[in-house]
Amino acid sequence: MRRKVPAVIFATAFCVMLASCGGLRYSQVAPGIDTFHPEKICVLSVNPGVYEKEAGDVAGDLIVDVVRGKGWFSTVLSPKDVAKLTERDENLRKAVADYLAKLKTVHFSDPDLSRHIGQACDVDAFLVVDVNFWNYTTQGDDTLAKAGFNMELIAARTGQIMWKADHCATKEYTWFKPDLTSFARSVARDMIDHMPH
Repeated sequence: MRRKVPAVIFATAFCVMLASCGGLRYSQVAPGIDTFHPEKICVLSVNPGVYEKEAGDVAGDLIVDVVRGKGWFSTVLSPKDVAKLTERDENLRKAVADYLAKLKTVHFSDPDLSRHIGQACDVDAFLVVDVNFWNYTTQGDDTLAKAGFNMELIAARTGQIMWKADHCATKEYTWFKPDLTSFARSVARDMIDHMPH
């Protein structure tokens, strides 16, 4: 009987590990998330990081397509839509630049700048996205495609970060490289599935 107990514990732990594989690497919601239901959102310009060449032209469109595909929001402004607004509004351009700089450098979501962005873009929330991985790599003898993002959903009126998530995935291949854009889209879809709305 004693020998069976460790086996049962191991089997239970293994099942829990398998069940958790379907989730995100990191996902956190803010207090009050149950009453947060934005109708109009925008995706601010997606930061490709070191993957400018690979992801710079497509990452923003990919994220917007996934968000719009959910059908959760009456309006989804793309980074291109926001760029058009900032071309006509110097104050908005400065607010977006200053907001993102504070968020990235000191991890502060400025409520005044957030409110200004929300009013100028006529949205209830906005999504800030960074590309963490968008590449082919090797791990030991394995060749892998790797894609990953960091996302933050901000309530425009208060500047509160209502949801943040970080996730990446790898796909092993032998002869033919998987299409990174399609693979990144599947990773983004997994993340957006967890986004409050």
